[in-house]
Order: sequence, then C-alpha cells, then structure tokens
Amino acid sequence: MKRKGDIAMQLLKERILKDGVVKPGNILKVDSFLNHQMDIDLINEIGKEFKARFSDCPITKILTIEASGIGIACIAAQYFHVPVVFAKKSQSVNLDGEMYCTKIESFTHKKVYDVIISKKFLSPEDHVLLIDDFLANGCALLGLIDIVKKSGATLEGAGIVIEKGFQHGGQQIRDMGVRLESLAIIDSIWMTTGRIIQSLQVSTKTSLTCSSRWPGKEPENLPLICCHLL
Repeated sequence: MKRKGDIAMQLLKERILKDGVVKPGNILKVDSFLNHQMDIDLINEIGKEFKARFSDCPITKILTIEASGIGIACIAAQYFHVPVVFAKKSQSVNLDGEMYCTKIESFTHKKVYDVIISKKFLSPEDHVLLIDDFLANGCALLGLIDIVKKSGATLEGAGIVIEKGFQHGGQQIRDMGVRLESLAIIDSIWMTTGRIIQSLQVSTKTSLTCSSRWPGKEPENLPLICCHLL
C-alpha cells in the first residue's frame, strides 16, 4: 500500500509534466500551479509531506524568502504549528531595529538582492526549517543559511518543492552537511529540433518508472517527457 505522501508526490509529478513550461535558459515555469497561480489543494499536500519528512525535528520557525516561497511556507507551517518568517528583498519604512543582512543572486531575474530579516524574529533558541519553491544554483538557500548562522539559530534542514538536479546548487548544499529534502528533482532540460525534452525524478520512496508520450506522431512544440520515481 502506498503511503499518503507517495500519492501526493505523484500528484506533484503529474502537474509538472502536464503544466510545466520550459523556456530558453533552462527556465522551468510552473506559475500555473505553484508560484503565481497557486493550486492550494496540491500545496496543502506538499505541506503535509514536508511535515512528514521533518517530523523528527523540533522546528520552531519556518524561514523563506519573498515572494514565491511565502505561500508554500505558510501552508506547510500549519502542520508544524510554528510562525513563518520571510526575508525581505527591500528596505521598508515599517522595518526598524537591528537586521540580519545578506546578498542573494536570483537565477530567474539575474539580479543581486540585499535581503534582510529583523533580529527580533530569529534568535539562538530557534530551530529553523528553510522552505522554498525552487532550488537551482543555490544562491537563495545559501543566503538564508547565512542568515541562520548569523542569528545563532539551529538549522534543521531545507525543504524544496522542485530542484534542478543538473545545476550545482543542490549538491553544494548537501556538501555543506545540510539536510536537504527536494520533492521533485529535474535531471535535465534540453531543446532539440524544436522540441523540449525533460527528464524528471520525483523523490518519493517508491520504485517506479514511467514515461509520458503521445500516441502516433508526436505533435510539434509539445514536450516529450520521461520521468521516474525514486
């Protein structure tokens, strides 16, 4: 019998295969269900899965970065029953007091941001779980790890919805000894003769292989997607 988390991750895989759009520059758009328009039923299952994977950790705070990580972190937090703190990318007149600061480069927007968190929301007594929607080159996660270190809090781990396994970020984070749980890992994305080909693994604990193809002649401008579950 499959555990509920396996079913949830199957749903995530199916949505990536069905609605994910690959753009030039290895950009994977999932804005129809994850980080612009949000499928709350799916994200609710994602939150449950993060709770299941980190149930052995004494989490007291969930930390993310604006903007696309906030919704996912908030839905996950209801299962941990802890507050969500998000790093801000800009100074605001509403922010006062001392701040933790770091620099983060955005893979998608090709910009470097100064991100800040008020020191009153993160302390050495906290046990922190990082949550974000994507992991590519790892800059956002490295910035959040830097803030946790500056605060003296304990980093329990990081939960990522989609990791680009063909980029170095995930390996770099794991090499640092950080517990990293990525729910879906994209092995590769490439374009050939006008078609997009993706290889995807979804990091559940089952063993299953599958592929998605169109019968007969494959239509142009649609992805041929091969995937497997771990």
